[in-house]
Amino acid sequence: MTEHQIVVIGGGPAGMAAAVAAYDQGVTDVAIIDREAELGGILRQCIHNGFGLYKLGRELTGPEYAAVYQAQVVQRGIRVYPDTMVTNLTKDRIITARNRQGILQIKAGAVILAMGCRERSRGALNICGTRPAGIYSAGTAQKFINCLGYSVGKRVVILGSGDIGLIMARRLSLEGAKVEAVCEILPYSGGLTRNIVQCLEDFGIPLYLSHTVAEIHGKDRVEGVTIAQVDQNRRILEETKRYIPCDTLLLSCGLIPENELTRAAGIPMDPITSGALVDEHRQTQVPGIFACGNVLQVHDLVDYVSDEAETAGIGAAEYVRQELHAGRAVNTVAGNGVRYVLPQQIHTDAGCDIPLFLRVTKPFGKVRFTVRSGEEVLVKLTCPKAAPGEMVRIQVKADMLAKVTDAVTVELEELA
Repeated sequence: MTEHQIVVIGGGPAGMAAAVAAYDQGVTDVAIIDREAELGGILRQCIHNGFGLYKLGRELTGPEYAAVYQAQVVQRGIRVYPDTMVTNLTKDRIITARNRQGILQIKAGAVILAMGCRERSRGALNICGTRPAGIYSAGTAQKFINCLGYSVGKRVVILGSGDIGLIMARRLSLEGAKVEAVCEILPYSGGLTRNIVQCLEDFGIPLYLSHTVAEIHGKDRVEGVTIAQVDQNRRILEETKRYIPCDTLLLSCGLIPENELTRAAGIPMDPITSGALVDEHRQTQVPGIFACGNVLQVHDLVDYVSDEAETAGIGAAEYVRQELHAGRAVNTVAGNGVRYVLPQQIHTDAGCDIPLFLRVTKPFGKVRFTVRSGEEVLVKLTCPKAAPGEMVRIQVKADMLAKVTDAVTVELEELA
């Protein structure tokens, strides 16, 4: 059995940032296990720009952003296990993995989970119709086009308006394909506003809100789809059905955190985020196991992923050195208009500022967020608008945390 002080599972942006942060805290025995041949994760296929504006102060493409952290991993001599799949993780931090050399076991002083997330497949959507070729998840189509150089189709319908789907609508248009429509079952888009503008409006691609794909047609290859409007309970309105000829259907219907290893280790999960329950250090409720990035909560910006990963890396290093703060803890609660708050638990005597991350339940105009503990108001933040597709970050000062006596609740009030 091999031993490492800290083992990071996943070599994407979260895994690399966490490993670098842990190393810089003085714990030099850090290893990254990744199932791909190269580090970078999903960033290697995201060739569009818009990465790094917040974190690095310059606009980069996905591969360029990944290269920044790859260089830092190499510079520090962090051990990397490429082409290695982790198959099991125990509460005692024993990792079982396999690669072409065989099966290996690693005993870790601390583990950082950074496995990212996967896309929701057609099988999870229960779409009626045949099972022809030409149906892809948006991320799969992105890899085929950007990494492998394949064309996926000429006439395309996209179901779902997540950021990957919006970006692929633009990418396909640039490749000469015609995107017939983007359908979103919700009455609002799940993507960033900038992507709706830059990827749909600038290319004249129609976005149909409160619409879904009712049926898929075709025998060997997709020949067309029937789309329809849905009511407030997401039931198809038969009288609104219409047929759109196409040869490709892309699915951009949400991301699911890749938490099979988390569940195998018996780590308590949050049913809203589909990630682990964590404190402000991103430590799960199993001591010594930390989580960060999209395996913990689905992020909009990779810059926030890197920030969160650094928090987890620092926390893991402090745990290994037996310096991790573990004082009085309270839960965070999602109040009116708020879907979830992360971290789900905070230590009020930590002596440092703690950022809270949250998403709202539906699109709002101008709103005021209030963070309170009982009758004590800790923070008030006014935003010109809030939408489920855009994460909100609220910083709670250390001196205000010292006043906390009960659970911390975050709620919003819509302003006129």
